[in-house]
Amino acid sequence: MAEPAYRKLFRRTVGYPLEALGLVLGLGLFGLLPVDAASNLGGWLGRTFGPRLPVTRWARVNLRLAFPGKSETEIETVVRGMWDNLGRTAGEYPHLGRIAAPGSDRVELIDLDDSAPLQEKVRPGILVSGHLANWEIMPVVAGRIGIDLAVVARIPNNPLVRPLVDRLRGVAGGRRIAKGAEGVKQAIAVLRGGATLGILADQKMNDGIEADFFGRPAMTAAGPAQLALALDCPLVPTRIERLGAARFRMTFHPPLERPATGDRQRDVAALTAALNRLLEDWIGERPQEWLWLHRRWPRATYEDLDRPGV
Repeated sequence: MAEPAYRKLFRRTVGYPLEALGLVLGLGLFGLLPVDAASNLGGWLGRTFGPRLPVTRWARVNLRLAFPGKSETEIETVVRGMWDNLGRTAGEYPHLGRIAAPGSDRVELIDLDDSAPLQEKVRPGILVSGHLANWEIMPVVAGRIGIDLAVVARIPNNPLVRPLVDRLRGVAGGRRIAKGAEGVKQAIAVLRGGATLGILADQKMNDGIEADFFGRPAMTAAGPAQLALALDCPLVPTRIERLGAARFRMTFHPPLERPATGDRQRDVAALTAALNRLLEDWIGERPQEWLWLHRRWPRATYEDLDRPGV
């Protein structure tokens, strides 16, 4: 159903300006604080107020789907931890440059494949990750260690917010590629030009392919697998873990094995499934550091959850 015209007008004339003002004030406050204090304040705000927000319902439902054996107490612990992490991520946003600055000890880097320097292995190549810990540090750290990275990112709907978000995201340089058909062309050009692509591949993609995620079919982005196979470049899983206030571990895993059966559709499905399994492992170890708020599975999955006996 199309959105009524009066709602669009209200959103553009009132909603967008208020959202932009809130973002400017909030990030301005966090930016005035020392790095650790900004992270701690964000964490406190997140875990104090986030669990009470209506949107948190989806986190609780998703956690029941992913971890049917968890008690309600355990689920609430994860929910509170998730909001703590999201609040910290917001508080750290104005400090991304400081967190990953040369000489900073706030990001521990681990390369599990020592066959060649990382910068060589991923040129061209794809760093693929998820919305884990503070996922915004990936492009910042990549720029710091000399990786020419272009990141596929969702463009904010609010046009008043875009310039601020772009400025904060671009603290270490690099490029941003919008999702969509034009973005695919740009991604191909990046890889063919010998640079590196960064993709977060853990959210629902309606025009993706079906792959199991926590034991349930989920529409999943096939782009990383398709690009890796079509352009014969490595797909390097990149894990980000939170070690404390504005402190992280970033682990580059060995490239996922690229199937070569001759059936491209089957190979894409197999590589996408392998990536989902790895993301499952990471999320299962630190569920409080993943973004549980979006509806990851098809509508029918949530409808089945509400049926008696399910």
